[in-house]
Amino acid sequence: MNNLPDEYRNLSDDEMFARIRAAREKLGPDVVILGHHYQRDEIIQFADYRGDSLELSRIAATQATGARYIVFCGVDFMAETAAMLCGPSQTVLMPALEAPCPMAAMADAAEAQVAWDALADLWGDDVVPITYQNSYAGLKAFCGQRGGAVCTSANAQAVFRWALAQKGHVLFFPDEHLGRNTALALGIPLEEIAMWDPDEPGGGDSFQRAKVVIWKGYCHVHTCFTVEHVRAVRKKYGDITVIVHPECPMEVVQAADLNGSTSFILRAVRDAPAGSRFAVGTEINMVARLASDYPDKLVVPLTRSLCGAMYRTSPNHLLYTLESLVRGELVGVVTVPEETTRWANVALERMLALKG
Repeated sequence: MNNLPDEYRNLSDDEMFARIRAAREKLGPDVVILGHHYQRDEIIQFADYRGDSLELSRIAATQATGARYIVFCGVDFMAETAAMLCGPSQTVLMPALEAPCPMAAMADAAEAQVAWDALADLWGDDVVPITYQNSYAGLKAFCGQRGGAVCTSANAQAVFRWALAQKGHVLFFPDEHLGRNTALALGIPLEEIAMWDPDEPGGGDSFQRAKVVIWKGYCHVHTCFTVEHVRAVRKKYGDITVIVHPECPMEVVQAADLNGSTSFILRAVRDAPAGSRFAVGTEINMVARLASDYPDKLVVPLTRSLCGAMYRTSPNHLLYTLESLVRGELVGVVTVPEETTRWANVALERMLALKG
């Protein structure tokens, strides 16, 4: 709670929730609150919209255009994307500025340039850069300037197909597991998938053979899941569908019954018939909420995995942000430089133009 005044630190839940509701009522339609699926229930209860990161940013830019202030309860790269997509009359605020995404921080444009230059020595201009939505604006802009695109976990395969239809190689940031799982799903063999380690940059035989180069980065929420967890949950529950996020390691994805994005997991549980049984490998707040929202089904975590960065957004932060707005003060404003926004939006627009 580094950015909180002292008077917001030691409030009871009852007082905080009552004051949040009162501030929200005073602000009316000027404010829209966005809550990522991984946020705790104490935050989600106040969200006008809940969803994954890009979904929420697009809602802010297309459905909440009448709101002057977009309060994004998530992590920093998500608020950046909202700031880039929203109109000039809208201001994006992030209640907990000290909520950085560890995976997004594993790749930046300067490090990407080192890899780009080394691979250009091998392939010339026969490579398309793709960055996962879970990355910072500077890396998105890097890809946009070089003919590349952004992808989400939902459309990664479509973006890879698009890229490989244009050039012979893909350089993918920053999640090695999503990159590897996506390439394998498209039939690219393991020996044609190489990994770039930014801490030990350099060449090697693996790059000579590679069609896809993945960045050495990961989401700690999803790399905590193991094949042993899959075996244990099947032993305990018997006939149960194991569904995991593609940020999980390859062996876990292959051991599961289904894998897909946050939205895919939500739809799979929501649309399943009553009595269905799921073990879900993703962030624990989302898994617990699925169990609560769909009590006619069994939903259990593959194992408990919490996103500490998401958890840094507390009701205290939300209250401070909203009451500051009531006082006419802006706290936690998120902005992106104009040139970075221009090129990052080019990369986003290339993705949004794709079908499938």
